Amino acid sequence: VDAISRLVPGVLHNDVSAEFESFQDNLLEYPQYSRPEIWHGKQVPEVLLSGHHANVEKWRREQSVIRTARLRPDLLEKADLSESERETAEREREKAERETAEREKTERERETAERDSGTGEEDSEKG
Repeated sequence: VDAISRLVPGVLHNDVSAEFESFQDNLLEYPQYSRPEIWHGKQVPEVLLSGHHANVEKWRREQSVIRTARLRPDLLEKADLSESERETAEREREKAERETAEREKTERERETAERDSGTGEEDSEKG
């Protein structure tokens, strides 16, 4: 119901709000920030504090491309991207794949170490 009602004129009190939802132009939404400028140790990007609307929009678009490449690369096939954005998306997708592989490797190593150390302790306790 919410998804449909948001498209009814006047419901959002701002027609532009419906244009920029979490899934727009086959891209995921850019990260959201608010005040204060530092929250739980995380700094609001300087460009967002600058007040320069063109730079803010450029940053938002770039972040949408990056987020989509990392979280939903399948969506990029239908996205209308510039050559530069396609390069950014490919770099981010590859980076995400490397990070995932590294996390999986670390997890396997940890599980192996726990299993190996746990097996030795269980055997000595039983004896």
